[in-house]
Amino acid sequence: MEKFQPITDKNEVMALIPQRPPVVMVDKLLYNDEVKTVSGFTILQENIFSKGGVLKEPGIIENIAQTAAARAGYYYKSKNENPPIGFIGAVKNLFINFLPEVGKELITEVKVETEVMNATVISAEVKCEDKVVAGGEMKIFIVQISN
Repeated sequence: MEKFQPITDKNEVMALIPQRPPVVMVDKLLYNDEVKTVSGFTILQENIFSKGGVLKEPGIIENIAQTAAARAGYYYKSKNENPPIGFIGAVKNLFINFLPEVGKELITEVKVETEVMNATVISAEVKCEDKVVAGGEMKIFIVQISN
């Protein structure tokens, strides 16, 4: 298997996910393998989920989901197929320790715990400056779009 090269061009990252501005919540794909994916995201003041100088809870949850979407998108793009659309089916054991400030970068790691048919269960950890912002599990359902 070819060694993964980080993707830091925002347009290349956007090609991996179905979301479009103003709800794009990943701007780098830092690592990806069969089980683990790591994304980066710099929080901007104009972000739809920024308020009062911090990223609010829905933005953190969406960041986790989009990191998982980038993982799936990268996999399907490598097979020359359209990236799938995913839907959050459940969020479990979610915790948010603090709301990160505008201007900071989130580093989000998701790990595949289980994949059965079109359902994937991931565990996630979001960090900002090496402090754990949030974590938990998500069940995501994938719908593949035909080429």
